[in-house]
Amino acid sequence: MKIQETIVLLAGRNLLGLYFILPGVQKIMNYEVMAQYMAKHSVPMIEVLLPLTIFLQILGGIAIIIGFKGKIAAFMLAGLTLVISIFMHNFWNLPEGGNVTHETQNFIKNMAIMAGLLVLAGRGCGQFSVDNRTKADLN
Repeated sequence: MKIQETIVLLAGRNLLGLYFILPGVQKIMNYEVMAQYMAKHSVPMIEVLLPLTIFLQILGGIAIIIGFKGKIAAFMLAGLTLVISIFMHNFWNLPEGGNVTHETQNFIKNMAIMAGLLVLAGRGCGQFSVDNRTKADLN
């Protein structure tokens, strides 16, 4: 792999990881507000799904940054992003006067993030990753 590809992949992994870690931490710090926001969007089983979301966002973000089980973490976060988008950015279901433009933009943004995660899930984390180091150590 060329050095510029390695650097770009590492930078992308760090940005994607931070994109999930920071909201996970914010959900902890604003737990009740987030639970109320989820209830407003008719999310079922909030008492289970909110802690699970926090866990997946933080752990998955860290896994992508360090490149540990990166393909699995990226695929899992892609699925989480899809589910969050369907529940929390359902622009097609907003009442008249709802902020359709804003929610449409959030939904499309999340689909682009999901696309990046799917590319990472298919490609892997690259040279500077725990996964790659483990493979190199085995040879």
